Amino acid sequence: MNESVRSFTYRRQRKNLTAGFDPILSFAVGALLIFGTLLVYAATRNWYAAAGEDPQYYLKRHGINVIIGIALAFGTTFIDYRSLRAYTPFVWGAGVLGLVLVLIPGIGSTINGARAWIVLPGGFSIQPAELAKITIIIGMSMILTERMHGQDEVRNKDVIQALAIAGIPVLFIVLQPDMGTVLIISAIVVTIIATSGAQSRWVAGLLLAALLGGFVAVKAGVVNDYQLKRLQSFVNPNADSQGAGYQLRQARITVGSGGLLGTGLFQGAQTNGRFVPEQQTDFIFTVAGEETGFVGSSLILILLLTIMIRGFSIARRTTDPFGRLVSVGVVAWFAFQTFENIGMTLGLMPMTGVPLPFLSYGGSSMFANMIGIGLLQNVHARLRG
Repeated sequence: MNESVRSFTYRRQRKNLTAGFDPILSFAVGALLIFGTLLVYAATRNWYAAAGEDPQYYLKRHGINVIIGIALAFGTTFIDYRSLRAYTPFVWGAGVLGLVLVLIPGIGSTINGARAWIVLPGGFSIQPAELAKITIIIGMSMILTERMHGQDEVRNKDVIQALAIAGIPVLFIVLQPDMGTVLIISAIVVTIIATSGAQSRWVAGLLLAALLGGFVAVKAGVVNDYQLKRLQSFVNPNADSQGAGYQLRQARITVGSGGLLGTGLFQGAQTNGRFVPEQQTDFIFTVAGEETGFVGSSLILILLLTIMIRGFSIARRTTDPFGRLVSVGVVAWFAFQTFENIGMTLGLMPMTGVPLPFLSYGGSSMFANMIGIGLLQNVHARLRG
């Protein structure tokens, strides 16, 4: 049965919107979206109310982002993921075009030292680098699973082409610069290459290249002063006592003040006092730590871990190489970004300004995350197709 017939049969047999979905994955994502909405509201309500503004401003906008994200996740599942091979060049091209537009004066906007956003009407903005993660995963998976007749092994030529697919978007992201996204994409690239069956020397070479690339980026001035201070604060929290060092210290104090059960939702003194900058985005985990304590924070970690385990299970069970690499790429993305975000909150990783998947405020991040979930559910729904 060819792919078009399988896809038609699947659509005809689908009785409801969630038929074929992984229920455990759906539950974990839904629970995190609810958690995130409450945490974003807790992080911003007192701040806006004290300024005489609408305390539900961020709550409403985050709610819109969640609704759009859910719609994108569902939309992603209705097209057989195997059909994406034919559209991959267009998807990848659109992703690169967005990264180019961001660098054009008058179109791209600079926030926190990175020219990474395109401002849209109504006060909304989009960050093309977030969506580029998806285009890279799909593009690399397509290249590494295309085989010539009788060819079972991944050729060096295939790996080079896959690296080019990832390298061009990464180059534009470096120019913004957005080193946090570059680190996450690097983890995705290494994981996909390692899973594809390519020779192990490629993985070793990529890890070495990443170390050398980071050193060269710092010495060549590609990393701007704002980001360099964030890196320095990781090594020495007192290096920038009024900037990144202050943010890191306050983040750790806020998380630690929650104790076992937390101060209660909306009752965190540190959160209500706005001691942690960017708390609704990059440092949303500090709100969870203070107001829900160790128990609530652990529940969030369990839900995030559940998503990764279910994603890995989907990758393991599918017999389609393309679906396997797409699933592995999405899992690697969520895993490393979660580790980086929570790690920087606790002072275990450098501060790179990446959001926590499914919880942080931010439209582009939410949309990309939910499309990633849509891809996982897409592969799961067609495990027997």
